[in-house]
Amino acid sequence: MVSPFDSAHDRLVEACCQCFNSLLVLNISLGEKGSSQKGESMTAQLKLRRVLWFSSLPVVLLLLGSAGAQQLPRSVNIGANPPGSLFYSLASGVAKVVSEAAPFRAQAQPYAGSSTFLPLIDSGELDFGIVNAVDMALAYQGPKRLKIGGRNPLPHVPNVRLIMRGSPLRSSLIVRKDSPIKTVRDVKGKRVTGEYPAQLAVWYNVFGSLANGGLTWNDVKVVPVPAVNEGLDALVQGRADVTTHAIGSAKVKEADAAVGIRYISLDCSPQGEERIKKAVPGYYLSTVKGGSSSGIVEDICAYTYDIYLVGHKALPDAVVQSALKAVWDNIPKLPPLHPAFREWSRERAVDPEVTLAYHPAVVSFYKEKGVWSAKMDEAQRKLLAVNP
Repeated sequence: MVSPFDSAHDRLVEACCQCFNSLLVLNISLGEKGSSQKGESMTAQLKLRRVLWFSSLPVVLLLLGSAGAQQLPRSVNIGANPPGSLFYSLASGVAKVVSEAAPFRAQAQPYAGSSTFLPLIDSGELDFGIVNAVDMALAYQGPKRLKIGGRNPLPHVPNVRLIMRGSPLRSSLIVRKDSPIKTVRDVKGKRVTGEYPAQLAVWYNVFGSLANGGLTWNDVKVVPVPAVNEGLDALVQGRADVTTHAIGSAKVKEADAAVGIRYISLDCSPQGEERIKKAVPGYYLSTVKGGSSSGIVEDICAYTYDIYLVGHKALPDAVVQSALKAVWDNIPKLPPLHPAFREWSRERAVDPEVTLAYHPAVVSFYKEKGVWSAKMDEAQRKLLAVNP
C-alpha cells in the first residue's frame, strides 16, 4: 500500500514548518533589538530581515517540492485469485515487469477470489488487482443496479477504476466429438451442466452462450455441478451432453485424450452478438482458429471477455502512471512470462465498451500517447455518472 510511506512526506512538511517558525522567531528578535537600540538604523534592520526571509523562501519551497516527490511507495500489491490460477499468473507477470521498470516494487497478493479483494481495493487497503470485465461490471454497478440472469453476488465497489484493459479470455460450449450437436441452437432440449454454486462465473459463461442462441435455462435439461471441472467430468462420464471450460486448459486436454471433445461455434451474427452483450455486459464475440488448441477442430465463434488491471480512484497519480508506464514500455516482456499475455497490447489498453471508468491519471497518460479519442471521453462520462 501507498500510505505507510507517508511518514517521510510528513517529516519533510514538519521540517518546512520548523524553518518558517525559525524565520518568525528571528524576525521578532530583530524587531525587539531595533526598538531597544535607538541609534541603529531601522532601514538597515528592515533590509536584513527581508534578505533573510526571501533568501530562505526557495529552500522552503524546495523542501515542499521534495515532500510531494517522495510520496511514491516502496512497494505495491496486486490482488489476484489463488496461486495456480490464470489471474495469479498474470498478476505475477505484471508485478515482475513493474518491479523492474518502476521506482517501486510490486508483488502479487493472492485471495480466494475477486469478491474478496475488490472491497479491499475499494477501501484503499489494496493498491491494484487483476479481474475480469464481467465481475467488474457486476461490482462497479452494484447489486441494486445490475443483475445477470437475476444474480449479482458481488459487493458494490464504486471507488475502483480501470488502469489498463488487458488480454481477452475466450471459450465456448463443449460436446463430445461424435455428438450430433453442431451449433448453439442444437443445444435446445439437451442435458447442459449448470448451477455452479462454487464457481458462479461459469454459470454466466453458459447463461451467455445460451442467450447467444436465443435460448434460456428453461430450454435445456440442467445437470447440476459445483464447478467447471466437475462439468467436464459429467460430459466425459456421459451424464451431460454440453458443458464449457477454458480453451487450452489441462483439463480439456485430458478430456480430449479420454473421449474426444469438440468446441461448438456460437452465433457470430450481429443479432447473436447483440443477444450475448445484452445477457452478460462485458461479453463480446471473437473467432478462434481451427487447430489452435485441443477440441478446436474448425474455426469457431467464441464468447469473449477481457482481463483488467484496476486500482483505487484515489491512488496517487504518480503511482498509477509509474506502474502503467512500466507495463506500457515493456509489453514485449510479458508474453514469455505466460501465453495469456500474447494479446496484452497497447492497442487493447483503451476501449469504449469497458465496464468501469478509467483512473484520471491514466486518461492523461493515454491522451499523451494518442490513443484516447473523443469517443472515449463520452464513454468515460457515462461510466463516471454511475459512480462519480
